[in-house]
Amino acid sequence: MATASVAFKSREDHRKQLELEEARKAGLAPAEVDEDGKEINPHIPQYMSSAPWYLNAERPSLKHQRKWKSDPNYTKSWYDRGAKIFQADKYRKGACENCGAMTHDAKSCMERPRKKGAKWTNMHIAPDEKIETFELDYDGKRDRWNGYDASTYARVIERYEARDEARRKYLKGQQLKKLEEKNSKNNVEGEVSDEDDEDDALKVDEAKVDESKQMDFAKVEKRVRTTGGGSTGTVRNLRIREDTAKYLLNLDVNSAYYDPKTRSMREDPLPDADPNEKFYEGDNQYRMSGQALEFKQLNIHAWEAFDKGQDIHMQAAPSQAELLFRNYKVIKEKLKSKTKDTIMEKYGNAATEEEIPMELLLGQSERQVEYDRAGRVIKGMETSLPKSKYEEDIFINNHTSVWGSWWKDHQWGYKCCKQTIRNSYCTGAAGIEAAEAATDLMKANIARKVSSEVVPAPAEKKLATWGTEVPEDLVLDEKLLTEALKKEDERRREQKDERKRKYNVKWNDEVTAEEMEAYRMKKIHHDDPMKDFLN
Repeated sequence: MATASVAFKSREDHRKQLELEEARKAGLAPAEVDEDGKEINPHIPQYMSSAPWYLNAERPSLKHQRKWKSDPNYTKSWYDRGAKIFQADKYRKGACENCGAMTHDAKSCMERPRKKGAKWTNMHIAPDEKIETFELDYDGKRDRWNGYDASTYARVIERYEARDEARRKYLKGQQLKKLEEKNSKNNVEGEVSDEDDEDDALKVDEAKVDESKQMDFAKVEKRVRTTGGGSTGTVRNLRIREDTAKYLLNLDVNSAYYDPKTRSMREDPLPDADPNEKFYEGDNQYRMSGQALEFKQLNIHAWEAFDKGQDIHMQAAPSQAELLFRNYKVIKEKLKSKTKDTIMEKYGNAATEEEIPMELLLGQSERQVEYDRAGRVIKGMETSLPKSKYEEDIFINNHTSVWGSWWKDHQWGYKCCKQTIRNSYCTGAAGIEAAEAATDLMKANIARKVSSEVVPAPAEKKLATWGTEVPEDLVLDEKLLTEALKKEDERRREQKDERKRKYNVKWNDEVTAEEMEAYRMKKIHHDDPMKDFLN
């Protein structure tokens, strides 16, 4: 920020300085103040805020960015016109012999030459003028408006306004004089009716009304030394302030886009509203209608003609371009009418040969039809609907309904005979009864076949625990089963520890039912959720 000097700072001081600058930028800490007591903008970059080393700035300041060596009123100072500083009571040595002022001599005195100067009379001593000396710079010496007082121009405005006011009063007086002469003349002759008298009286009263109260619209206000820089101007309110701004017609964010820079809204902000109630339909309405559209067509014609080799330019010769466009439209209309006449001569015109009856043109007839509230015909015959180009209501092969008038079991058919075969011969009600009888007979045959083919339920085979059929007289001995379980435990222990395995091993291939049951009971099933709790 606006640092006074680039002194050495430790890392901690540098960190604190950065935090303070961030806080000032965020508005959490007060801004830095310069030597004049003015706040320094914390967003000014360091290369602008830091003072050069040769200035030896002790406090933060932006003075080095200003023109601090020169007086700000260097070129704006001017002489104090007509200022006096001292008036003596008696003549002083070296003063003007004519008026007695010390600031000039008798040769440059601007007063009327006296018969006896103040040097000899010692009376009416003129005051001393204020003498000033300015050292103007290059611009100040060449400024032709330096020392000009803009308030003096108000005298010119007052003079012109006084002249206009006098002119208005003179015209009003002339108008009143003419009206009074006319009234007096009519009274002498006695030919004026009461209504004419009232009208003339109203005219006289209106002429007496002040002009500023008649038409506020045409009121002209003078401005002197405005912010815009103009000395005079015309202030007229041409816009109706009750009109709604175009961007307030539809507050939906997805409606027509409004460009605030150009103050334009191309699309219609209310496209669904009644056209008779809308006074604004978007800027495109003016671009696509009226003279704007004609001007657009004129430009397009000029471009196309120039591309085709004609020497035409809309900006260089607008009159020529407009004349050529008019000739082009006339030739185009003639060509269009000629083409129309050629076609009519070749193919004829049916519109001119025979006039169409008014009943067909207006869609009216003498037929009367009455309807109820539900739309049903009460009296008369309803107008038939127009048919398509395809053949309709044509019955073939003795059918009384068309194909597709009946639907059953995902098949189309004829409703009159309920047949699903297309182009078949209609059998009528007899065919329907025969089809129903055949269906009943088929259902009865299916039911009889199902009842005769009843299969007895297969007997469940009782299998042994090791996969073979279990004999009916199989009985397991409890003692043999206990011994077989002990042998199975020993065998499993030997499989776990090879050191307990004997050298002379005798194998017996004969397996009893108790041993097979013991093997099944001790076998670990990997799908068993309780396998971890065995043994």
